[in-house]
Amino acid sequence: MREKAQKKSVEDKAPSWRVRMLMWGINLILVGIAIVAIYVLTVFLQMPSLDAILHETRPAAITFLDRDGNEIRSANRIMGAPVSVQTLPPHVWQAIVAIEDKRFFDHGPIDVRGITRAMISNLVHGRLAAGGSSITQQTAKNIFLSREKKISRKIQELILSYWLENRFDKNQILDLYMNRVSLVGGMRGIDAASRALFQTPANKMTLAQSAQIAAMLKAPTTYSPLKNPNKNIARARVVLTEMVRQGYVTLDAARGAAQTLGPAKGIPDTNIYRYWTDFVVDEVRSRIGEFDSDLFVYTTLDKKLQERVAATLMQKVSPYQGAVVAMTPGGAIRAMAGGADYQTSQFNRALALRQPGSSFKPVVYLVALENGLTPQSYVNDSPFAVGDYNPKNYNEKYYGDMTLANAFAKSVNSVPLKLTHEYGIDTMLDMAARLGVGNRLRREYSTVLGASEMSLLDLTNIYAVIWNNGKSVHPFSITKITTPRGDVLYQRNPSDPIQVLSESTVGHMGQLLADVVGPGGTGRRAAGAHVLGGKTGTSNGNRDAWFIGRARDWVIGVWMGNDDFTPMNSKITGGTIPAEIFRDIVK
Repeated sequence: MREKAQKKSVEDKAPSWRVRMLMWGINLILVGIAIVAIYVLTVFLQMPSLDAILHETRPAAITFLDRDGNEIRSANRIMGAPVSVQTLPPHVWQAIVAIEDKRFFDHGPIDVRGITRAMISNLVHGRLAAGGSSITQQTAKNIFLSREKKISRKIQELILSYWLENRFDKNQILDLYMNRVSLVGGMRGIDAASRALFQTPANKMTLAQSAQIAAMLKAPTTYSPLKNPNKNIARARVVLTEMVRQGYVTLDAARGAAQTLGPAKGIPDTNIYRYWTDFVVDEVRSRIGEFDSDLFVYTTLDKKLQERVAATLMQKVSPYQGAVVAMTPGGAIRAMAGGADYQTSQFNRALALRQPGSSFKPVVYLVALENGLTPQSYVNDSPFAVGDYNPKNYNEKYYGDMTLANAFAKSVNSVPLKLTHEYGIDTMLDMAARLGVGNRLRREYSTVLGASEMSLLDLTNIYAVIWNNGKSVHPFSITKITTPRGDVLYQRNPSDPIQVLSESTVGHMGQLLADVVGPGGTGRRAAGAHVLGGKTGTSNGNRDAWFIGRARDWVIGVWMGNDDFTPMNSKITGGTIPAEIFRDIVK
């Protein structure tokens, strides 16, 4: 009896199978919680540095503006201008909230009601028909995370959402979202999208444009007003409807906006400015050194002239290459094209060193004019040699006695050689130095006929001095450099020009240049209204053909040739296609 009682007592003390199952369940739950906690901790430790990404570095962006302050293009711009709820018209951010997260200001990091509604909708449709991510979650994903669809990324997204809502208020989170969302071509921010699609900054977007930008947020490519305008417009109408329902805009305002919805124009082609902006970047560095912050660069470019230059060059030079520089007589560069097509070749031929041929001859004639000759003075065109150097006229004809004006207009070779022999090669080089190019020239007679290389920009500058009433000219492309806030980093403050040519010398030279575009001159194809004069040039073997002339307020230099220095067609001289390019630009 005692043994049976003891056995029963032990059985009473032993846990029942229900208790054991409960304990097993508790242990499994604890282990599961521990595993999940370890996994979440591991995911957390793999998260990126939050502060580092919030203050990420990027290449400094440069915005180039023309002479009237209009934007030409930008370089290195991967983000639009910063925007905020406070600086934008209300309808811009309201369109985003209305379509993406209408309860954004009422819920926490996640919208439980929105997620539940999305899950039910997806179950009903049997596919992923709706999303429930809040703007905070989308911000976390856009700023910190990759687009990989993994559970770990979703956990990180939730952690980051709570971190964002703990650190920032709702308006600040919305600002982050609007500045970091990617909608067009890898650029970030609604300002970048607005500029690319509508050529307007975000703070000037209309209600209709705001709805079209908001329509893209669901799927930027699918609802792009550039690639799929019909889908974009249809969804933009949904955005406007939601804005009315949520009390952001009136029905009349929405109807008015709906009538203006349309396809986006897209980013205009700015390649016609690329030779210019590449040149200006180098000029920026020469003014302020290396830079690591955004800049606004105010330039001397005339956009309409640049467009004409680029279009004319593309039409006229094929199958060869060409370049054009246009500046005012005072040195402000108004246009620059370094080739026929920037996408094909980025090499800027306006800065390349080539032989100027006869277009260098005005330097020698200026020496003669300073020494008392006039356009009516007689000179003799006949064979001339210096040692083994024995150049001939282009057509191998000699005209004998002729006026200085006639010798210049026909671009004979013997006369400038004889003038150099009479006045001295050092005098000629000194004149070139006064005009800004002497230190680059070889001390030899072939230089007289343009054998010493120089750039189109240098050559155009020589003529600018003549047409600047004989005053020194220093070409410039920048008038001001500022920060985006307007702080001035550089302001052009030119010194007074130096009088390097006398009034009488300039007057006589102007007459010689005018005769070149007259009926008997080599540059007659350049003649036209407002054309004051010019000069042709062709290097040995027709490798380079030049025309530099004055029309309206511009001194324009044109070069044509092959990059590999091979000859062009023998019929191409400075008086043919280059002169025609000049004429077509200014007519």
